[in-house]
Amino acid sequence: MEADFNSNYPSIEHLRRKARSRVPGFAFDYLEGGCNSNINLHRNTAEIRDVQLRPYYIGEYAGSNLQTELFGETYDAPFGIAPIGLQGLMWPRACEFLAEAAAAHNIPFCLSTVGTANIEKVAEITSGRAWFQLYHPVEEDLRNKMIGRVADAQLPVLVILADTPTFGYRPKEIRNGLSIPPRMTARNIMQMLTHPAWCAGQLSAGKPEFATMKPYIPKGLDMKHLGLFMNRTFAGRLNEDKIKAIRDMWKGKLVVKGIVTEKDTEKVIALGADGIIASNHGGRQLDAGESTIKPMTHLAERYGNQITVMLDSGVREGPDVACALASGAKFVFLGRSFMYGVAAMGKKGGYHTIFMLKRQLQQVMEQLACERVADFPQHLVTPQTN
Repeated sequence: MEADFNSNYPSIEHLRRKARSRVPGFAFDYLEGGCNSNINLHRNTAEIRDVQLRPYYIGEYAGSNLQTELFGETYDAPFGIAPIGLQGLMWPRACEFLAEAAAAHNIPFCLSTVGTANIEKVAEITSGRAWFQLYHPVEEDLRNKMIGRVADAQLPVLVILADTPTFGYRPKEIRNGLSIPPRMTARNIMQMLTHPAWCAGQLSAGKPEFATMKPYIPKGLDMKHLGLFMNRTFAGRLNEDKIKAIRDMWKGKLVVKGIVTEKDTEKVIALGADGIIASNHGGRQLDAGESTIKPMTHLAERYGNQITVMLDSGVREGPDVACALASGAKFVFLGRSFMYGVAAMGKKGGYHTIFMLKRQLQQVMEQLACERVADFPQHLVTPQTN
């Protein structure tokens, strides 16, 4: 869709700069930030970009095709929109805008439990093709109600989040007093007033809220007690019994997100999961952790014939997608890139960013003489191919 592309923003960095000028500092800090000193946040992208690809210039080449089959669906690109919390805080109606753009471009959109649109709305926008990421609640009754809503909406894929056994230590969020709705400190109010487009959008959309969780949140909670409620509701570590219980009740495809080790991969295979997403929550949980690209080739080679291996965290541009696919990922998810797009361009931003990433990835494939997405690993530069 050539009409979706705006040449004023030909890269994610251009979108990022524009987004920064339009979003209050406390909201942009949430979008940009990792945990502690942001080491793992930067390591994710840096080590993806250490991957090198080998082109072949002499010989027959029939052209490249971005289409990818995943869980019985054929998508128009091998990437999707990762689950993102609090999208509506960063830009009004961002969740709905991105779901709409994903549906139009035929790529998956994954809704977070703490997203700012609810399951039913996103199912309607995407004609029932969205995925849902579950933060596993402490209470089984709440878990069952939420999974029941996903099933009633006929969404095809349920993603269980594994990589948040605790809430990450995020200094910028602590300093900003980040919450939903945002705290009315003098500093935050001043930031809002100096970003009129964001303010106007929020007035039109209504205050951002945890839309899927709204039926379960006691009415009348102030910001402090809302935070305490959410902390209590989602405290605790995922374990095999919890995954088994979900596998027994969920009839669709089941993916576990946050898996980066052989041990955890073998456990979820044994429990009947259909896929894993190698993820570290975008570098927002463990600053001393390894990047998600580092274990990818080994996980894909060892377990790729038993479970679908995917990746997120650190992927920003089309060449990053290519490097992840060459390293063995079957599919890739991006989060911040799409939020930069919506924050920079509003409703058009999702369409623009998807089109741009497709164009970038297509160019890489043509340069490499890579005809199919599945052929990317043949272009990975390894010590053996040097």
